[in-house]
Amino acid sequence: MSSSIFVDSINNFKASYAAWTINFQGRIKLAAQAIAETVCITKLAKDHKVSRKFIYAQKEKAESALKEAFDPSLPNEDQILFYLPVTKAWIKQLVLALILICHSSYQGVIELFRDLFDYSICKGTIHNIVYANLKKASEINEQTDLSNVHVGAHDEIFQNTAPVLVGCDAFSTYCYLLKAEKGRDATTWGAHLLDVSKNQKLNPDYTIADAAKGLRKGQKEAWPDTPCHGDIFHALQEFKKVCRSLERRALGCLKTLYDLENKASRPRKLTLQEKKKERLFFKKLESAKKESERACSLFDDVAILYDWLQSDIFAVIGPPVHERQELLSFIIEQLKQRAQLHTSILFLAAYLENQLDDLLRFAQMLAQKLQSLAHDLKLSPQSINELYLLQAISFSDPKRWEKEHQLRQKLKSCFYIAQEEIQCILKETVRASSVVENLNSRLRNYFFLRKTLGNEYLEILQFFLNHRAFLRSECQERVGKSPAELLTGQQHQHWLEMLGFELFKQAA
Repeated sequence: MSSSIFVDSINNFKASYAAWTINFQGRIKLAAQAIAETVCITKLAKDHKVSRKFIYAQKEKAESALKEAFDPSLPNEDQILFYLPVTKAWIKQLVLALILICHSSYQGVIELFRDLFDYSICKGTIHNIVYANLKKASEINEQTDLSNVHVGAHDEIFQNTAPVLVGCDAFSTYCYLLKAEKGRDATTWGAHLLDVSKNQKLNPDYTIADAAKGLRKGQKEAWPDTPCHGDIFHALQEFKKVCRSLERRALGCLKTLYDLENKASRPRKLTLQEKKKERLFFKKLESAKKESERACSLFDDVAILYDWLQSDIFAVIGPPVHERQELLSFIIEQLKQRAQLHTSILFLAAYLENQLDDLLRFAQMLAQKLQSLAHDLKLSPQSINELYLLQAISFSDPKRWEKEHQLRQKLKSCFYIAQEEIQCILKETVRASSVVENLNSRLRNYFFLRKTLGNEYLEILQFFLNHRAFLRSECQERVGKSPAELLTGQQHQHWLEMLGFELFKQAA
């Protein structure tokens, strides 16, 4: 009797030890086999040297988990996911995140704490939390080395008629200038550019800006050797405004003509007096026809000029510089000939004429780089120009492959090297200040919350926008990186950690 008891206890001990050695992946497999019922419980227990009770326990756990996952009647909403230690430091982080990430107003922060946390916080406390980090944010902004900025984009944004001077790197989107001022004259611009150049080693190869006189004059005084290219974005925008205005006018004339023709098509008997009015009506109809023809013709002409300007003259791959200049002069002349037909056309012609050289500086720079490439590779400028023009032909066009075959035979081993260099040149050619316009649109999401802006608030915004990682971008190299990382090539901490906070991490 005692012998049998001893043997049973040994077997139970072996079974419990075997069960203890099975890891979670093995238990999942056992539970799946037990639920599937492809193998009987007894055989499973015997094969794994465990008890049947252990197999049933794993099966019950798995069935319970499946029921919880798929049964909509179970109250999963009340399940506690994790615990959050709410400290004063965490509250400060939440306040900063609500204001900077969520674009929340002070009143919105107060309501969130009141409704979701049953916690009272006043505007003064919120203000103190935000501005307590001003010194650290300013120090980080001022210590950034800007020697890697090769192309600067400058612009002016207004908040309640007060200008805010903006400057950023065209490639990394890093904002190095964000200052609210009373004016935007040359002295103000020049002082800020000199300051950031002296303290942070900003020395771009060139900049891009619109036709603002104070901005351009200020840069000329601060950086006399740095060219300022014209911004084709603003030029095309002004041209598009005129096209839209002419289109609305043409549609209005066509609607008037359509209404008059509908009225004329109605058959009715007329008295002698009404016949006199009828003659006047048909004169009005004839006048409306001529006016609609003129309006439609004017719109068609200007729309063709706009398409020509956008697709050929301002294209990154296009004709030589002198041909672009001649074509742009031709467009300006055509606009002047039609200026008497619409007042906005004269303004557009003057706008383009005043910036004729500046708008085509990108083409001059492009031509110089292609010439230098031909010299470095010891190839003829004509061959490099043919390879440059080849990049504009679609891969689906048979002409591309015919032309590419000829160039391969001509350039031999230099073909792929030259093509790669040309593609890099095209990628680095910046024609518009689109980056700074994008930055301005992001700043608008914060400016609308305030009637007046202070430079202290802008310092915090500048720090946040420069050190917050991009969640998405059309440029894949930017995704998951901040402008500061793209500029310097070095990783940095989360922006809250840079301000001295410790980020919350869930327990493993």
